[in-house]
Amino acid sequence: MSDIFVPWRKRPPRHDAGPSGLVARLAVGLYRIGSPIVRRFPGTLFILASTAAILATGAIGYGMYTIYRLSEMSLPMGPDAKPATVVEIQERLSQLGLPVPATVVWCFQSSLVRDVVALLGIIAFVSVLAMFAIWWERKVSAHIQSRLGPMRVGGWHGWSQSLADGLKLIGKEDLIPTEADRPLYRLAPYLAFVPALAAFIFLPFGAYWVMRDLDVALIILLAVLAIEVIGVLVGGWASNNKWSVYGALREACQVVSYEIPMGISLLVPVMIAGSLRLSDIAGSQQGGWFHWLAWHSPWAFLAMFLYFIASLAACKRAPFDLPEAESELVAGFHTEYSGFRWSLFFFAEYAAMFLVSGLLVILFLGGWDAPWAGLDDWLGRALGWHWLISLSQSQNPYDRLFHGVFFSGPLWFIGKAMVLVYVQLWLRWTLPRLRIDQVLYSCVQVMLPLTIVVLVASAVWEMAVQEMPGFSVFASLISPVIAFIGILGCGSAAAAIITGTIGRRALVGTMAVERPLRGG
Repeated sequence: MSDIFVPWRKRPPRHDAGPSGLVARLAVGLYRIGSPIVRRFPGTLFILASTAAILATGAIGYGMYTIYRLSEMSLPMGPDAKPATVVEIQERLSQLGLPVPATVVWCFQSSLVRDVVALLGIIAFVSVLAMFAIWWERKVSAHIQSRLGPMRVGGWHGWSQSLADGLKLIGKEDLIPTEADRPLYRLAPYLAFVPALAAFIFLPFGAYWVMRDLDVALIILLAVLAIEVIGVLVGGWASNNKWSVYGALREACQVVSYEIPMGISLLVPVMIAGSLRLSDIAGSQQGGWFHWLAWHSPWAFLAMFLYFIASLAACKRAPFDLPEAESELVAGFHTEYSGFRWSLFFFAEYAAMFLVSGLLVILFLGGWDAPWAGLDDWLGRALGWHWLISLSQSQNPYDRLFHGVFFSGPLWFIGKAMVLVYVQLWLRWTLPRLRIDQVLYSCVQVMLPLTIVVLVASAVWEMAVQEMPGFSVFASLISPVIAFIGILGCGSAAAAIITGTIGRRALVGTMAVERPLRGG
């Protein structure tokens, strides 16, 4: 037996040097210092972190509002304009009554400074979004499976579990397979993450909350998102693992196939709005719930669902999560990855989930307007509240803040997009995984013909509305009916969520905390 058994050769302990080793040591030190504080004061830290995030968001929004007001007063802000002096800026700020230091505004005259600040804001938003979405998915999956999910780290429902996991992943050893293609192996996570991050440059969060508001923003955003598949392919191929290659090839087949029906379905709102600029499409839906493009026609209503289904495949979410397929491929294309590189793939996935959800919100669900966005003028006239009528046009920052929170603003856009992200989480832990032949069949034989029919029917519908007065009247009657169907659907979903929340402690069988459900 001793001749057969050959023990593994013991490797000497590895000591990382250079920048990676420094980052790992800093992460370990931060974890050792911060973990006792988190355990000791979890509630205080949660309140402080939430307050800091709210204050930082408010400061950024107030800064953008200040720059917008100054540009309205013909202050040079363009790249070719002559910079204004601090004295000139101070005079304009005094005229506007804005308590902002002139030196800070003077720095923001440079387009480079504005772009750097915007990129830092995007990176911070994506990082917080991914950490929250990971924690949220663990809680959603736990509740669906009659579990509790994270409950210890940070105290209240394990709120800092993702932060602890992030520090752990940074401190883990960076392993690379012996036979892997090392340059491509290192490059693949960034090829997957950077496109998802760069797509936020063209995604508007509000009327003025966008880094680059381009005429062809929709095309560029979809093109940038499509680059992510290259990172997955490179990562699977460079790992020199057949299971990773299987997952990468599944990703190529799936994503490339479903991009076609997804793009065709997006042509419907583009055709209705007559623009590829995302801010123009969102602006064409001003007026509240009944003006959203989702209820414009039956074909727009169908196009919204077809796009959402195709976006699940583009984000590798269930029932289209074949590239990972934990039960078949042991994580698929990122089987050989660990530590920080492994986390980049998941950051890219959750960023893409928010992107496709935000795109659906802009194209179909009113953008950053609340469902009752058009009621401020109506209520102001009905009740005689003149301040409410002119709220959206007021130059007072507090009036603008009130209007942004309750009627139209980035918070509404983020809230709508997060509801759709929740639906994606819900579907993942509800639906079974499809086989690769079923995935391709549903794309080529079902989704693609259906989206073509919807596009052609929508084009005929728009032509009939413009050329036939009688049909225009019929279309104006159909649109409110579809809107009421949407209200019933949202109300049913809200009732189901409330019912589940009330009975969340009444689990099936012997796991019940309060009382067993029927059949338990």
